[in-house]
This record gives sequence, C-alpha cells and structure tokens, in this order.
Amino acid sequence: MTGSGRCHYHPQRAGIGICVECRHVICTECTTQFEGINRCAQCLAKRLKAATTLKGRNDFSAANLMLAVLCAAVLWGVLELAVRAANR
Repeated sequence: MTGSGRCHYHPQRAGIGICVECRHVICTECTTQFEGINRCAQCLAKRLKAATTLKGRNDFSAANLMLAVLCAAVLWGVLELAVRAANR
C-alpha cells in the first residue's frame, strides 16, 4: 500500500510522514521526529545497533610505528644532551 497515505506498519491508520531511511509512510505512533526528520522504529533500531557496534581497530599501523621511533629518537637525543651537560 505504498503511496496510499496509510501507515506501513498500521494500515488502518493515516500516515503523518515518511521515514527518511526506508521511505515508508508512518503514523504518529511509529514516528520518531527529531529536528523535523521522521524515522520509523525499525530504522532507529538499525542506526542504534550500528552506532553501538565496536569497529575493529588496527593499533599498530606503519604510521604509529614511525611515530614511536621518532619519539624514541627525540628522547634519546634529549637524554644524550642531559648527560653531556652533567659531565661538563
């Protein structure tokens, strides 16, 4: 009944808006509206699941390794200067 103006989830009710995610017509009960944007409960649940799912991370990339080597070199240089200053 898409395009009928009836709620996709409750065909006996008139639709008041269209979900921006799935494009289904939805009624007052099915609509969650934030800043004028309508979303249905199923699409909100999908967004919540996606937002709370942890993404895999690659903590040891080549850039991180290069940064660690650079920091070690700087620290070595600072310590070397401190030892030379102490020996004077």
